[in-house]
Amino acid sequence: MQFLLPNKKYLTLFLLSSACGYQAEEGELFPGGDTTNTFLLGPNAFILPAENILEEHEPSFYTGNSFFNQAWVEAPASTQKRDGLGPFFNARSCASCHFKDGRGAPPEEGEKFLSLLLKVGIDGADEYGKPNPSPTFGGQIQTFSILAINDEAEADVSYTQITGEYGDGTTYSLLKPTYSIKQNDVVVSSLYVSPRIAPAVIGMGLLESIPLERLEELADPNDQDGDGISGKINWVWSDSTQSLDVGRFGWKAESNNVEQQVSAAFIHDMGITNPVFPENTCATEQISCQEQPSGGEPEIEQLLFDKVVLYTSLLAVPMRRNMEDPHVIRGKRLFREIGCDQCHTPTHMTGTETTFSELSEQKIWPYTDLLLHDMGEGLEDGLRGFEATGTEWRTPPLWGIGLVEKVNRHTRFLHDGRARNLAEAILWHGGEAENSKELFQELDLEDREALLSFVRSL
Repeated sequence: MQFLLPNKKYLTLFLLSSACGYQAEEGELFPGGDTTNTFLLGPNAFILPAENILEEHEPSFYTGNSFFNQAWVEAPASTQKRDGLGPFFNARSCASCHFKDGRGAPPEEGEKFLSLLLKVGIDGADEYGKPNPSPTFGGQIQTFSILAINDEAEADVSYTQITGEYGDGTTYSLLKPTYSIKQNDVVVSSLYVSPRIAPAVIGMGLLESIPLERLEELADPNDQDGDGISGKINWVWSDSTQSLDVGRFGWKAESNNVEQQVSAAFIHDMGITNPVFPENTCATEQISCQEQPSGGEPEIEQLLFDKVVLYTSLLAVPMRRNMEDPHVIRGKRLFREIGCDQCHTPTHMTGTETTFSELSEQKIWPYTDLLLHDMGEGLEDGLRGFEATGTEWRTPPLWGIGLVEKVNRHTRFLHDGRARNLAEAILWHGGEAENSKELFQELDLEDREALLSFVRSL
């Protein structure tokens, strides 16, 4: 466990005086602005509330934390506040996938899927572009079930090794995953399948607070400036607001706000009905699923649901580390020179917030534009997500990425965790990021390590 001085003014002055050069930018040490966690940077770096949390929000934050971490049980049960799990589910609690509010890892071959799930669909989509669910499985494979019914399906993954070489002759290998789904020992082959790993949940309220005008300023869907980067907004149907809205969360930016993301996780990942999704999502052919008892209507009531939303909105982003290291400073320059910051936009200003004023008018450093980008055939999943095609993915924020190993004890990255380290994650980039990937490949070992040191400092 590491403790740090919480005096942001002192730390900023120290940084600017010791990191010599234009790289030390005002506020960069505190990615979440005044909300930044300056207290813990070890295994518990992702669990703290916004440092400026209002006293009136603290009780709800810790209640929300409890409901995020504790397991749900089948209905009916004496634990009436936490019953209603399933009938099909991927996890018994939010923390089962987002351990310590961090990032999940993919299964090894033959292992159960615990923090990676498979979104599925069939041909066609609704009027907004949401893919049609399978009549057999719905929109997601849930590999666990309550005792009264059989599991929905079995999922498995196998990996093929792909080898390559850097410009300096150093060799590398990548893992290409192949997913399979079986029902009653029969392979299901008529589905589009999109694997999704559980991401870290820090800083989500801040990302929701970035004004739409800022995203519209960054979007360039027709590449009018000719730089080869054509990020676009994913306009999605929101069940929480009952309207079209800009997508910000999820690997394909399919959720518009924290409430939508939390409610979708409750219903799809745990089978918990909630104020946004008051009915179970049993597929049309899953009669036994439809006949199971409920844990309430809804199974998590509005008051508790709102506290989980508050908790998720006010989780703090940890402060930067090693910013004065010349190796990190050199890596920051290289990050920009090879064009990584064209999608991983370093900084934004949040707007004025009325629900959580802690998030208002903060200069933040998430390293994302929240836009969809074509990442090439290597990362294609074939499944549409509103306006996102099979090759398009939202730029994931990079803040906190260097602490994943400490918090979650692994270094698996990308949307399905196929990358075993940050270098492999870069090497999987294609499409709009092809040029940056090739420039990274041509760097010598020292420069590659400097760039990766910078990313690990985020």
